[in-house]
Amino acid sequence: MKKIMIVTGASSGMGAWFARLLAQESADYEQFSSDELWIIARRAARLEELKREIESDARKSKKKFPAVKTVAQDISGSAGAERISRILEEEKKSGDFSITVLVNNAGFGTYGAFENTDVRREMEMIDLDCTSLTGITGFALPYMGRGSRIINVASLAAFMPLGNFAVYGACKSYVLSFTVALAAELKNRGIKVTAVCPGPVSTEFARVASNGAREKVRHGLSPEKTAAHALRCSRRGKLCSMFAFRWKFQAAASRFIGRYFGAWATYTFCKRPSN
Repeated sequence: MKKIMIVTGASSGMGAWFARLLAQESADYEQFSSDELWIIARRAARLEELKREIESDARKSKKKFPAVKTVAQDISGSAGAERISRILEEEKKSGDFSITVLVNNAGFGTYGAFENTDVRREMEMIDLDCTSLTGITGFALPYMGRGSRIINVASLAAFMPLGNFAVYGACKSYVLSFTVALAAELKNRGIKVTAVCPGPVSTEFARVASNGAREKVRHGLSPEKTAAHALRCSRRGKLCSMFAFRWKFQAAASRFIGRYFGAWATYTFCKRPSN
């Protein structure tokens, strides 16, 4: 039976690193080997570039890397999740397969007070960060079995309502809650589920969230190290992955801060630029 790994939002940032590291994991660990790696995002050129990079790594290492399949699709919302469902159904026609790893990484945020942000953009965020993730997970589950892994990228923002980040924080709170519940439900099936809850990571996130007003994430840590830590946690069956100690400390400290006070304080003192 063919074994497939899937990474959404793979054209840049942590998604691209998840793809690179999963390909290497498959080559290095027999128990985690897979036949194909599907990388999914809208930007076809970026996906092709990543595919060539992974194939080059495979030639240099002389190990058995998974074949890389690029899937250039807009996966946003229920319509996007349905597109992935149809691709899986078409794959099924070619023979039985299993999904060994699903990384739901696709997502974005918006900076600024809610009343000052584009409402349509906020709804698009919910469609991608929540609806798409939920749908793709549901459509993938029939193809998963004992030993399969689901990795959902949430955020440190999931632990407290945040001013100037209201909808994004709410989306990631949903992702974390959904992931924890899913882990409990799937434990008896032997499927490991991990929520990745990073703080600032050096990706394109700030440029997209600020609509170009802020080019780089402040105090961002390495996306490679963050993704690598997440995969280690996933292999060990850990429920939550937070690479940096300060992220763990902030998540723990959030329990002792009132939700309203946290939202007021971040709105008042943590201004986020946006065009």
